[in-house]
Formats: sequence, structure tokens, C-alpha cells
Amino acid sequence: MKKENNSIVELLKSKSVLKQEVYKTTLECYKEFRELIEHELIDFRVKIPDERVRLKFDYNGDFETHAYVGSDVLVFNMHSNVFTFPDNHPIWKNSYIEEDKNLGYFGVINIYNFLADSFLHTRLKDAGYLIGRIFINKDRHFIIEGKGELSYYFRNLRSNIFDKESMKSIFEISVKHAANFDLQTPPFDKVSVVNVHQIKTITNAQEISTGKRLGFKFEAEINKK
Repeated sequence: MKKENNSIVELLKSKSVLKQEVYKTTLECYKEFRELIEHELIDFRVKIPDERVRLKFDYNGDFETHAYVGSDVLVFNMHSNVFTFPDNHPIWKNSYIEEDKNLGYFGVINIYNFLADSFLHTRLKDAGYLIGRIFINKDRHFIIEGKGELSYYFRNLRSNIFDKESMKSIFEISVKHAANFDLQTPPFDKVSVVNVHQIKTITNAQEISTGKRLGFKFEAEINKK
């Protein structure tokens, strides 16, 4: 019984230390990423002096960064927890992970795409897309699950290091994805019924919910391939 108790104590100690290391690394990466995003937006403004093109940096607390780019806002959110993958996930067959299972624990930075007006006009019913999830381990190696180019440019966990070059690429690809994903009007029949409350509040609260297309969801988009 004492031997089993000692093994539990060691397990708790090792797991706690590991998760603290992953969290610390992810937080450092996130802070550097936030700083780079702000500098990128400043650089964009120098190259695009036209004030009609919205370029703005903002944040909400320590774990959420807003990058306003044109008619969009990209939200970079660091999760406060550490995650791993299910036992049957292909990542466990990666030779890099097989060398050290502790490298399979990750902090997460989520990337969301919303319409800028949804935030600027506090349209709380509007929704957005999760376009990418950055998984960062204790050694700053990372992979990304995401939409478009984010889904295939950052798949090599062994070679991907979360440095300034990677951050710049991730941000620029995210901006390009948002800019190319245009607002589409929903089918007429889907928006033809409106109640009095919505009409009375539409001018100041824009309560009729808006997304880039019908079915614009906060969760990951369902693949229709």
C-alpha cells in the first residue's frame, strides 16, 4: 500500500510540474505573439495610410488579443489549461513524441474570426469561426489544426518552433484567410421573419444576428467535402 501511495505521489508531482512547464512556455509564447501582432498592425498602417482601412490593436485581459483588420477582427485567445490528445490520435505515432511522451502535452492558443462590427457595436448575438488552434509543448514546438493554409503549413511538430518567424507567418495567413472570406447574404426566406423587438433595436444594437454566411458558427466549421 505504501509503495502504491508513493507512486501516486510521484505521478501527481511529475504531472503537475510538466503542466506548469507547458503553461509557462505557452504564456511566454502568447505574450511574444501579442507583441508581434501589435507591431504587425503598426507596420500595416505605415503601408496602408488610408484610414478607411480599419487597422487596430486591442485586448481583453491577459489572455485575449483583438486584431482589427478591415471589416474583420481576429481574436487570439490563450486557454488557461493544458491538453493532450486521445490515445488513438495519430500524434502518438509521431517519432518526435515517441521519444518523450511528455512532449505530447500542449497549451492552446485559439484563433477566431469575427466581423469587426460585431465587436464595435456589441452585437452579442453575432457568431464567429474558429479558424485555427495552435498547440504548443514545453519546448516551444507546435502544430496547428485549422482552416485553409493554417491546416497544412504547420503540421511538422519536430521542426515547428514557435519563434518570431512562425508567429509572423501565422498572423499573416490568418489575416489573409479572414480577408478572403467575404460576407455573404443569407437566403431571403431565412431572414424574412423579424419581430418588433428586433426592428426597434436594430439601429442601436444591430440585434438581427450577422455572420459571414448563414451558419457562421462559433465552433469549428463542419467540413462539407
